[in-house]
Amino acid sequence: MAAQLHNHLPAAPPALSEAEWAAARWADDGGCLTEPRPTAHKRHWLRIAAALSARLPELTGREDILVTCEHGTRSGAPAAFYPTTAQLEIDTALFAPLTPASIRPGRPGDEARYPTAWGAFVHEAAHAAHSRWLPEPHLRGTALDVAGQVLEESRAEQAHLRRRPGDRRYLRAAVRTLVLDDFTSQTPTDRWQAALAAGLLLARRDAGILDPDETEPLHNTVTGILGPDILDTLADIWTAAHATADEDGATMMEHAKAWCQALGTNSTGPEPTPDKTPGGGRTGELAEAISKVVATVQANEAARAEAEAKVAATRAARAQAKNTQAAQQRQAAKTAEKVFAPGARPYTPGKPTNGRYRSPVTGTRPPLAGEKAAAGQLARALRAAAYRERTTTVTASAAPPGRLNMRQALARDAQRAAGATPTATPWTRTIHRPTSTPALRVGIAVDVSGSMSAAAAPIASAAWILAKATALTDPDSRSATVAYDQSITAITAPGRTPACVTQFNAKGGGHCLAEATDALTAGLDLNRPGAGRLLVIASDGYYRPDEAARATARITALRKTGCAVLWLAFAPDPRPLPGTTVLELTDPAQAITAIGKATTTALATTQP
Repeated sequence: MAAQLHNHLPAAPPALSEAEWAAARWADDGGCLTEPRPTAHKRHWLRIAAALSARLPELTGREDILVTCEHGTRSGAPAAFYPTTAQLEIDTALFAPLTPASIRPGRPGDEARYPTAWGAFVHEAAHAAHSRWLPEPHLRGTALDVAGQVLEESRAEQAHLRRRPGDRRYLRAAVRTLVLDDFTSQTPTDRWQAALAAGLLLARRDAGILDPDETEPLHNTVTGILGPDILDTLADIWTAAHATADEDGATMMEHAKAWCQALGTNSTGPEPTPDKTPGGGRTGELAEAISKVVATVQANEAARAEAEAKVAATRAARAQAKNTQAAQQRQAAKTAEKVFAPGARPYTPGKPTNGRYRSPVTGTRPPLAGEKAAAGQLARALRAAAYRERTTTVTASAAPPGRLNMRQALARDAQRAAGATPTATPWTRTIHRPTSTPALRVGIAVDVSGSMSAAAAPIASAAWILAKATALTDPDSRSATVAYDQSITAITAPGRTPACVTQFNAKGGGHCLAEATDALTAGLDLNRPGAGRLLVIASDGYYRPDEAARATARITALRKTGCAVLWLAFAPDPRPLPGTTVLELTDPAQAITAIGKATTTALATTQP
């Protein structure tokens, strides 16, 4: 038996059923009809239908169309549009496996959850917007009518995509629903059915909905049945139909008549049956070819959806990371404000009140002569590390100043002698431009937990030398020093040069290096390019896992921005955190020289 092409564009709804006629007669006789109260399931589908009706104007430009969602449509097709009554129906089965309570068509973007149903909806919307012609009533059911329906399918979709190219993905998702269900294993492999398959799929290929590689199996099958000449003729017909205006029904019927003539079919008679066409004994070949096309389209759409999901996930992760970074920067600014506030006491992160912990600072002393000399020596080394070579630019020109290149000069003379426009550039000039030496930003974090008591004195001296040397390198250079255990204590505030060496003891417990890094980062802008930036951490690294993890995250983020991180370890068995330049000091007396070398090396390899 021949495949029955679903008519997505019936002129009017089917005739009323006996029950509907009985209800109509009862109403005409003045009877009072009691409408049963809709169930919750029915109410959801009524809501969905109303939401689809509200979305139709954006797809069609029309506001007079009413959408209905029922389990099983009156037309028998998955979806259909009735132009004479301005009604659009869609089968609820297309939304499976979603529950109706979860479907929200009124929410833009929700359609991505049910692309097949939305594709059928878009297809009918294309008919509502562009199928503005109907065959004459006496031609309905003829071969001419069927040919016109086939040509209108891809023509309406192509016209729709000119207005809304983004709907292509949904039309592709609905190919199985719109085409494959019209062909079964019992569909005969004859010329008429092959032409219908070509008009439904190969025409969509030429309309830009399907890709050539996807329709290749059907193209080969149809070519074997019709021959290349007839298939080319049919392709010319549907290409001409794609260029036909929406209201030009006469031209569309001419195209349908040409279709029938190309296949040797009586256009005013019914569509051919298998026993009247060559090759009518074979079945299933077209359905198999169409199944391959549909499978390829679905695989490509699944791959595209997966790729889009990965891109969306990456974008969401980036946005989340950006939001997290912004929140962390705001928190770091608050921490810096509390730590470096004038007269601030030790700040304990996560505690509602402060002041319960005593400051590790025990006093100050004047710097020694050796410390002053070390500061000056380190300042010179820091300036050398931050120095950037001059940039050199070589330019060529046709006129001085510069150095004459004789080869180019002779070429220019030859061009003039030949009457050509001279293009040679005999003069070269080398321009050296100085590169400004960037200012320095140096943050110093000193561990004052109990395990660091033996290194307290050399660390205090090293902290003063680093801060003083930074101030001597450039007027715009700044440094800051904090001591940390379970609290953070400001030793020197950003931009203030310490006059004396601050002494402290190391008797605390815990390690809030992450928050100390936040305070120095926010106070000195260690995460912003434009300066030579260095974070110096003096610690043995004996942290709890959670303390180490949080501090490592801060160090990694700083390194990504181009800030160097130097880890000074004084213990016999140090445990520096990853991502740092480690300097292990076995002799505290040699700390000054070793720190200077490591600092200059770290700055020299860091981009400002």
